[in-house]
Amino acid sequence: MFEMIPFTRTRGVDLYRPFRDLEELERSMFTNSGAAAFRTDIRDTGDAYVLESDLPGMKKEDIHIDIDGDRLSISAQRSASKEEKDENDGYIRCERTFGSFSRSFDISGIHAEGIAAAYEDGVLKLTLPKQVQTAPAVRRVEIQ
Repeated sequence: MFEMIPFTRTRGVDLYRPFRDLEELERSMFTNSGAAAFRTDIRDTGDAYVLESDLPGMKKEDIHIDIDGDRLSISAQRSASKEEKDENDGYIRCERTFGSFSRSFDISGIHAEGIAAAYEDGVLKLTLPKQVQTAPAVRRVEIQ
């Protein structure tokens, strides 16, 4: 029938570019395609930070949040649950990414024991409470 291929604007003219494959290789190696990371927004609500990460299609069991000292790490893994597909499965093209995704954040100044997490509709939401700054105790020194 027809093939699904990415659209490119060539206007019917195929230009001779001898280094096209090298340029494509360089672009794939040195640009962030989002395969190893995920998008994250961080808001300051006054007494806490709210971190929201897009992890669409992930299961809650596949997301791991680890705290090591002053470093919070979020990792997720999406595994390919398909074997070799034959013509009867109906795939024309498969572009969904499978693999490991991870990000790390500095949480110095955060009360680590109070961190709360929720995952809903493909968005991981972490509430990171700020450490309460205690004022030094005021005392009077007696002159002797």
